[in-house]
Amino acid sequence: MCGLLGAVSPRNIVPILVEGLKRLEYRGYDSCGIAVHQNGALRRSRSTARVAELDALVARDGVEGGTGIAHTRWATHGAPAVHNAHPHFSHGAGDDAVTRRPGRIALVHNGIVENHERLRARLEARGYAFASQTDTEVIAHLIDLHYDGDLFEAVKRAAVELEGAYAIAAFCRDEPLRVVGARKGSPLVLGLGEGETFLASDAMALAGVTERIVYLEEGDVADLQPGRHWIEHRPEGADRWQRVEREARRVPAWTGAAELGPYRHYMQKEIFEQPRAIADTLEGVEGIAPDLFGDRAHRVMGEVDRVLVLACGTSYYAGLTAKLWFESIARIPTEVEIASEYRYRDSVPHDRTLVVTISQSGETADTLSALRHARSLGMTRTLTICNVATSAMVRECMLAYVTRAGVEIGVASTKAFTTQLAALHLLALALAPVRGRLPDADAERHLAAMRHLPVAMQAALALEPQVIAWAERFAVRQHALFLGRGLHYPIALEGALKLKEISYIHAEAYPAGELKHGPLALVDAQMPVVAIAPNDALLEKLKSNLSEVRARGGELSVVADRDSALAAADGMHVIRLPDPVGALSPITHVVPLQLLAYHAAVIRGTDVDKPRNLAKSVTVE
Repeated sequence: MCGLLGAVSPRNIVPILVEGLKRLEYRGYDSCGIAVHQNGALRRSRSTARVAELDALVARDGVEGGTGIAHTRWATHGAPAVHNAHPHFSHGAGDDAVTRRPGRIALVHNGIVENHERLRARLEARGYAFASQTDTEVIAHLIDLHYDGDLFEAVKRAAVELEGAYAIAAFCRDEPLRVVGARKGSPLVLGLGEGETFLASDAMALAGVTERIVYLEEGDVADLQPGRHWIEHRPEGADRWQRVEREARRVPAWTGAAELGPYRHYMQKEIFEQPRAIADTLEGVEGIAPDLFGDRAHRVMGEVDRVLVLACGTSYYAGLTAKLWFESIARIPTEVEIASEYRYRDSVPHDRTLVVTISQSGETADTLSALRHARSLGMTRTLTICNVATSAMVRECMLAYVTRAGVEIGVASTKAFTTQLAALHLLALALAPVRGRLPDADAERHLAAMRHLPVAMQAALALEPQVIAWAERFAVRQHALFLGRGLHYPIALEGALKLKEISYIHAEAYPAGELKHGPLALVDAQMPVVAIAPNDALLEKLKSNLSEVRARGGELSVVADRDSALAAADGMHVIRLPDPVGALSPITHVVPLQLLAYHAAVIRGTDVDKPRNLAKSVTVE
């Protein structure tokens, strides 16, 4: 969600902080700010506009220094307003009327402090005055309360008292060239430069600055000084801190991912990158084998007799699709749970379960919490499908398949979703032979179809001009229905979500057979209906459902295969995918729905890459 940066350097680091914030804009935010140590005092600039406006504000105010922190905020506690924007100072920027002590702690924070109300009352009783409605300001005052000349020790003492999730970066007026960071439940990395050290919530923020990255673990507190750092760790439930070493890894900067090239928006670019992303994700797959998912995969897959999928949002829809693949190809019973709900209900654990998590970032707080809950119930065989090899999800799961979608900047997921589907189909194929369910000839047929996917995706993308014509009709609507059956019901859900996310058109999806059980009441000439109609065993059933819509005067837009025998007519518009891919058709049929949402949003003039109220990486519950 929010983006966080910190730096200590002999040079002025404000331009680096500003550029880092620009690289983090894709995560979503509604305010931003920078604070530095300047001439022995705390200086900051904050804005509820875009980072470009903050950059101008910083230049106007003459904010510069070698020690600083920066932040993009997505509001949780307190409205999007300058006084709630980060960075926060203890007691404000000057002398405090209550304590008569100058403000000395500057802090930025990602996450949610669950015990902030209790801490706030305690701090107010000690004479601390609050200038915002945020939970973050509590941390700044708490560090100030514990400060006795050593910022590192003060942060450690404060961290012990915090409940919930956080990644923080703080510096002190009285200790130039020092920044301290801490992590629990929210990602945080160090960047190691020549004579300078950086802190960020996302390694991409440091692209072009350094490729030497240290990933902090849960319970780490890091002390940053120019050209050096050290880390202490406090395990959950322990009462002592211990010095630890974390490996520095070389992480490619991916600077090209931030370039739009010939595209108007990042989402459009990422839609058209899908053939390459699929090809990269499947690169090196020469045959169907469990060891594609890790060295222990063959043993683990032989020990399970059911699957539990945990995911949120678009990844949850990928899981719903995977359930049908797992059960039809591998014949293994599968449940799919919304991660944010799973850990808060009484479930029945089964120790021979393969727990599969799906996450683009690998830092999704709800999914990580659900994974840990499943493990606490004794379901220790875990596997993740994730796009970030260095993420918490990959580190915490026994097995993993890392998709290679590349950096996805648009908030509405596209290439991350289709690469997840490709990896999940591969998992179904890997599970099947372990269970004696996939003859070699069938395995080769499936693998050939997967290798053909990039070509089929290109053919689907070539339909963009026809989709633009659909989008012109959709852009003036306020509501839409999406219908699908079997494997394509989750794709209908994903199509409706995309339209909602970026065009703000209210859209709902249903299994087409459910239409007559209630949703048909909504259908009239003003309600556009999108249907996904591959040439499969359910096509004739789906045609009957479409007839129900036409009989009520509804306008149909149908995504069909070239041989689906569906003819265009008044009130029925048909787009035909020219390259059918059988069981993999959810991956190609979602492409026109992505393009429909994108072009409807462009016509309506919404902020396609950064839709209102949404964030790219949801790292709080």
